[in-house]
Amino acid sequence: MPYVPVPKDLTKVKTKVAFNLTKRQLIFFSIAGAVGLPVYFLTRTAIGNTASVLLMIGLMMPFFFMAMYERDGQPAEKILKNMIRHRLWPETRPYKTRNFYKIMSKKEEISIAKNQTAGRAGKAPAGKHPAGAKKPVRSKKGR
Repeated sequence: MPYVPVPKDLTKVKTKVAFNLTKRQLIFFSIAGAVGLPVYFLTRTAIGNTASVLLMIGLMMPFFFMAMYERDGQPAEKILKNMIRHRLWPETRPYKTRNFYKIMSKKEEISIAKNQTAGRAGKAPAGKHPAGAKKPVRSKKGR
């Protein structure tokens, strides 16, 4: 009895239509053939066989890329659309965020400033003595 591996995530499995290709791949390969083959046959006599083959390959490659490339479940055209949209249009934010840490630090600075000014209300500034008071006398031992 043959052993067939079954993937755990069945959403990633794509149904094959013909020639072991998905419907999307068949459509893009058909478009590539419809673009590339007439170009080859029409330019073969004018520019030569090698140059017309290279031209045909160059014209067909974007269609092969669109058929085969997929990242994070998104096809190539959605990825390209998102990249172009991101570069051309500026990002707009629906609302402006408020930095609560900045607000809290401002409140803390205000409360510290109030405490410092309230604590010095009846005291003299540092380094000065009230009027009429003498400087403390130092003993010669402490010098």
